[in-house]
Amino acid sequence: MSIFFVLIGSMLLCNNWVFVMISLSMACLMSLININQFFTFSLNIGWSSSSLSNMLIFLTVYLFLLVFLTSKNLSSVKYNITLIMLAIFLVVTFSTKNFFYFYMFFEASLIPTLALIIGWGYQPERLQAGTYMMLYTVFASLPLLVMIMYFFNVHNTCDFQMLEMLNKTPLEWYVVIFVLTAFLVKLPIYSTHLWLPKAHVEAPLAGSMILAGVLLKLGGYGLIKMGNTFSISSMNLVSVFIYSLSIWGAVLSSLMCLRQVDVKAMVAYSSVGHMSVVVLGTMYNNTSSVFAATVTMFAHAFSSSALFCLAYYSYEKISSRSMMYMKGYLTMFPILSLLWFIFTCINMAAPPSLNLIGEMLIIPMLSNLGVCYMVTMGLCIFLSACYNMFLYTAVNHGKGSEFIIGGNQMSNNQMLVLLMHLFPLLLLLKMNLF
Repeated sequence: MSIFFVLIGSMLLCNNWVFVMISLSMACLMSLININQFFTFSLNIGWSSSSLSNMLIFLTVYLFLLVFLTSKNLSSVKYNITLIMLAIFLVVTFSTKNFFYFYMFFEASLIPTLALIIGWGYQPERLQAGTYMMLYTVFASLPLLVMIMYFFNVHNTCDFQMLEMLNKTPLEWYVVIFVLTAFLVKLPIYSTHLWLPKAHVEAPLAGSMILAGVLLKLGGYGLIKMGNTFSISSMNLVSVFIYSLSIWGAVLSSLMCLRQVDVKAMVAYSSVGHMSVVVLGTMYNNTSSVFAATVTMFAHAFSSSALFCLAYYSYEKISSRSMMYMKGYLTMFPILSLLWFIFTCINMAAPPSLNLIGEMLIIPMLSNLGVCYMVTMGLCIFLSACYNMFLYTAVNHGKGSEFIIGGNQMSNNQMLVLLMHLFPLLLLLKMNLF
């Protein structure tokens, strides 16, 4: 509640960038204190708190702090209100214990995101990207609304804890199958991912950072909540189909990364591959697999957000996102190249990084499913290393591009933002938080 009221307070003086930064820093400190608690679950009449939700609230507030740091030049009343409203919706989504409120704020987060893409995007195609995002996510979540109404009509409750304790009828098990689509599209799982690259490419830097860092995690959080409430792992045939689709989709999206020439599109497709680990972990729904999914969600949020920052800073030097024109940054912008190297290594799960822990923890689960799954996962990890090395060499190696505009080295503000992306990855030393 204290974080919620601090965010509400920051809207009152949203025309003052310094006040907004101070408010977000306070909220970030509160959420950091909140995750360092020695119990895993608490609830009251309106709100619930768990180690997972506290972690995601910290992730949300910290990433919004970074977003405001990166976009100081865009700061205006409309822009600040849009971002703070989105932050409030996300904090409430991660905190509520009521199924209907969860759905309401889950969908409400689309409105400020759409405003960011259409209002501050770069190209005319942003209208198409916004339409794709709304159609995919809203239509996929309609069965979720129908199921919430059904459960309220039959059991007279929308409380997650109450629904968890109820005995489910066979009909209700089949209903839950259709509900998973809302969260699988939000992650997204391969075959429902077409909205994601479009939205990322057309969104401004703030939109890309929030989409990759927080909004995709709503899908993972929803799947974990569904797993606890409805015991998803007991649905054998459906679960096996989703395992197969997600892990094979990870391989296909990794191969698509090798064919991209747009830097932002490549990072967006790599997100589809990483989110497949989250799908596997949440659908299998035992302790180690959910732990792997949580670590992967947290690690991906910062590595992917940092890569979008780097793509934008590289774009500023050349006014193009095409790798055909980006060459030789290593000789002209050595600090930028160093940061490219660090974050591509983190993105390919090189040790020591949180991404590596997530992928290692998912291997025992895959060994229970079969050898085919393990081989496919090994191929996915190999391809991940390939496209990250390709991304780094394409941008930084070679003769300096003739299209590079004469400009300055990275500013202190830009370097601060990227270094702040590294700090949460030090939670590798405090894994009990996950």
